[in-house]
Amino acid sequence: MNFPILSVTLAVPLVGALFIMVIPREDKQTIRLLGTFFAILTLILTTFIWVNVVQDGAGEMQFVEKYPWIPVQEANINYHLGVDGLSAPMIFLTALLTTLSLFYSARTITERVKEYYWLFLILEMSMFGVFLSLDMVLYYIFWEIELVPMFLLIGVWGGKNRLYAGLKFFLYTMAGSVAMLLAIIAVYFQTGTFDILHAAAAQPFGDLSDPRQWVWACMAFWAFFIAFAIKVPAFPFHTWLPDAHTEAPTSGSVILAGILLKLGAYGLIRIVLPMFPTQFQYFVLQALNR
Repeated sequence: MNFPILSVTLAVPLVGALFIMVIPREDKQTIRLLGTFFAILTLILTTFIWVNVVQDGAGEMQFVEKYPWIPVQEANINYHLGVDGLSAPMIFLTALLTTLSLFYSARTITERVKEYYWLFLILEMSMFGVFLSLDMVLYYIFWEIELVPMFLLIGVWGGKNRLYAGLKFFLYTMAGSVAMLLAIIAVYFQTGTFDILHAAAAQPFGDLSDPRQWVWACMAFWAFFIAFAIKVPAFPFHTWLPDAHTEAPTSGSVILAGILLKLGAYGLIRIVLPMFPTQFQYFVLQALNR
C-alpha cells in the first residue's frame, strides 16, 4: 500500500488542533463539533488499519513508512513508522476512547473549551506516535509530547488538588523520561542504530561473559524498566496514580486508565523484552516465580 496511512493518522489530530487554534474561543459549539469530527476521522482510519493488519503470526511490521529525518552518518535518525498485531489494536483503542471522551466533554467542559479540545487532540497524536514509532528518537519525542497535555488537563480542569496531582504526575514521568533517554543513548553506543527492530535483532549487550558488558546491560535494562514501570505504574513507582485519577477530569481519567498506563506495558513488550531477554528473565521472571 503506497498511501502513507500511518502518517495521515498521526497528522489528522494535529490538523484538527491547528484548525481549533484559529477559531474564536467564544464559538464553543464549532470547537466541539470540529474536535469531535477529527476524532471520528482518526477512529475510521485506525479501524481500517486494524482490520487490514495481516494476522499471520510472522510478527512483521506492516504499512511501514521510513524516510531520512536526520541523515547524519553518526546518528542516522529516521522517521520510521510501522504497525503490527500488537500496536494496531492499541491505536484503535486510542482513537475510540478519544472520540468517546470528546463526546462526553461536549456536555461537561464549559471553561477554556478551545484549549481543552486543542490539548486533547495533541494528546491523541502523541499516543499514536508512541504506538507507531520504530525509531527510538522518534519514540522518545512522542513519549515526551504526551506528558505536557496530560499535565495541563489535570492541572487546569481537574479537581480541588489538581495542581498537586498534576505536578506529581509530571515529576514522576519526567524522572522516567530521563532514565529512558540514558538507556537509548547506551543502546545506540552498543548497536550504532536508533532503529528499534534492528537494535533488538543486534542484541546490544550480547557478550554477557564480559563482566563489564553485564554491568552495562543491567544498567540499560533497569533504566528502561524504571521508565516504563513508572508509567504502568508498578510498585514502588505507583503513588502518583491515585492522585492523578482522583483529580483528573472524567475524560482525562478515562485516557489515563485506558491508554497512558498501557504505554508502559507496551514499552516493556516492544523494547525491553526483545532487547534484554536475558536480563528480563533473570530479574523479572525469577522475581515473579518467587
